[in-house]
Amino acid sequence: MIKLNKNHNNFSAEIKEKSGINFRLCMHCEICTNACPFLEGMDYHPNGVLRLIQLGMEKEVLESSSIWVCVGCNACCSACPMNIDIPAVMDSLRHMAVEKGVKIAEPDIFNFHHEVLNTIKKYGRTHKLEIMMRYKLKKKDFLSDIGVGLKMLKKRKLNLTPSKIKAKDAIAKIFTE
Repeated sequence: MIKLNKNHNNFSAEIKEKSGINFRLCMHCEICTNACPFLEGMDYHPNGVLRLIQLGMEKEVLESSSIWVCVGCNACCSACPMNIDIPAVMDSLRHMAVEKGVKIAEPDIFNFHHEVLNTIKKYGRTHKLEIMMRYKLKKKDFLSDIGVGLKMLKKRKLNLTPSKIKAKDAIAKIFTE
C-alpha cells in the first residue's frame, strides 16, 4: 500500500509547471521503459519516475539515480503513444533537486555536466579534451580510461585546442539569464 504525501498535488503541479509537460497522460504502458537504452543504470524506470511524481513522492524522485542517468536521447518520448516528453520532465527534476539542495544520487554525472557547461560558457561550444581533463582532475582518476582518450585523439575526435565562436556575447547572455 502506497501512502500519498499530503502535498502530492502541489509537487505534481510544480513539475508540470516547470516542465510544461502533462505527464498525467501516462498510461504506464511501459513502452518508454522498453525503449530506454540506459535502463540498467536507473533505480526507477522512466514510467516509474512519472508514477512517483503522480503520487507526490518528491523525496524518492529527487533522490533517485534515474533523473541523473537519463541522457535525454528521446528514445522514450519518440516511442510513447501519448507523446510525453520524459527528458523534459527529468530535466525539471534535476533542476529542482539542485534548487532544493537534495543530495545528488549521481555526483559524477552532475560534475561532468558542470564541466560541459563551463566549456560552453568559455568558448561557445564544447571542448571535449578540456572537459575530460577537468573532470578527471576533480575525480583524481587520471589513467583509468587513457586508452579511450588516446584512441579518440588518434581518430581526431579530441581537438587539442578549443574551437571558439565569434559571438561570445550571445553565449554570455544565455548564462546570465
